[in-house]
Amino acid sequence: MARNPLFLQRRSYRFRRMMDALRFLPFIGLALWMVPLLWPGTQDVGAMPLSSALLYIFGIWFFLVLAAWALWLRTREATGNDDTRGPEAD
Repeated sequence: MARNPLFLQRRSYRFRRMMDALRFLPFIGLALWMVPLLWPGTQDVGAMPLSSALLYIFGIWFFLVLAAWALWLRTREATGNDDTRGPEAD
């Protein structure tokens, strides 16, 4: 009877964790986008200006795009696929 290895290979483990991070990224973004709902309203003293809230929202959006792009590059490198060639290169 063959014994299964106790630990996963480092490369496949990291690949799986990067894929988990990619799958979890929308939930992180949603949670970060809900933060302005907790800020004081416009009629309260010391309220957050709408311009700051919009900068925050677009900053989070930009962060999510960069994070997804970076994780996509890492997972593409981990699989060893090079999709830069076209189908006519075969």
